[in-house]
Amino acid sequence: MHLMYTLDAQGTRLYTLKKVGHGQVTKSAHPARFSPDDKWSRQRVTLKRRFGLLLTQQKDEGAGEGEGR
Repeated sequence: MHLMYTLDAQGTRLYTLKKVGHGQVTKSAHPARFSPDDKWSRQRVTLKRRFGLLLTQQKDEGAGEGEGR
């Protein structure tokens, strides 16, 4: 099951799990490079952690600079 959506009259997204909703074909609510069935995400995160590529492992560049104290 994938999250899908249709647009109402005001342009607001109406989310559903159905392929056809309210007489309209629904669109995928997931980004193009995201798949809920991703089998290799754990391996990608493990490799990024091992080589220090996760955003939480990167230095905060510019921290403390330009404060004017």
